[in-house]
Amino acid sequence: MFSGPFSGLTVSAAPAEVISLPGPSGPLRGAALLPENPRAAVVIIPGSGPTDRDGNSPQGLSSDTYRLLAEALEARGIGSVRIDKRGMFGSAGALEDAEAATIAGYAEDAVAWAGALAGRTGQSCAWLAGHSEGGLVALAAVSGARSGPVCGVILLATPGRPLAALLREQLQANPENAPYLDQLDRAVTVLERGAMVDPETISPVLRPLFRAGLQRYMIQLFAYDPAVLARAVQVPALIVQGGRDQQVRPVDADTLARAMPHAGRLDLPQMTHMLKADQPDQPFATYTDRSLPLVPEVAATISDFILTRND
Repeated sequence: MFSGPFSGLTVSAAPAEVISLPGPSGPLRGAALLPENPRAAVVIIPGSGPTDRDGNSPQGLSSDTYRLLAEALEARGIGSVRIDKRGMFGSAGALEDAEAATIAGYAEDAVAWAGALAGRTGQSCAWLAGHSEGGLVALAAVSGARSGPVCGVILLATPGRPLAALLREQLQANPENAPYLDQLDRAVTVLERGAMVDPETISPVLRPLFRAGLQRYMIQLFAYDPAVLARAVQVPALIVQGGRDQQVRPVDADTLARAMPHAGRLDLPQMTHMLKADQPDQPFATYTDRSLPLVPEVAATISDFILTRND
């Protein structure tokens, strides 16, 4: 148990170093890797949907991306906590209904984690490293803020356009969606307007995608424009983008870079959305093969970027 302003932070005796913070209805939990005498601290924020602290999901994602990133940062003297979002996995008790979560709520949690981790590691602040939708959370956490426990943001494969635009692009890219594209486009348009989609107006095949809780989540998600948030970011920022990313495109990194001319940028032509090198003729390998390493430049560049600003 820790005293002072971070007295809500607890550390278990388990080898995994599970740490917790108070959440809305119960504890938020994450896994910490803390080298001796850390030179900096990073909160790793997961992407969309049921993605856990390691970068895996019961829906078929098996990448270990966040675990691998945390280990690579630890090897460079940087402590981290990779978190489970409120309402999911280790943080399931923090919110009764995971679909009642909001980007604003996730952002509040990210700032709380930054403050707690900074105190745990003896730093004045901690960095937020958000992947995909987690990057939007990081932007929401610091947009307009002049001071606080966040040193800066690392935006990993982060959308630069409104999420409805990306969703349309992803839906159109999947040939299996061809018979339903008109219905999907109309449904997304309704959600963009802040209204709920009547399930009776869409095919039964699509209804699981538009259950009430998920619709409410998408309505608040679609209200965010990452570029607008980015223009109000006053802390240091690094944009990391892969050329083989099929979910978030280089145009998104371009948009963020225009909004944040002070930001650093790393473009890796062969990197996929999972921060790993694309495997020839295996488009899903980086999503399903935990043994594949991260592109080495990712952790190296993040570490250099952070440490030149912390030392």
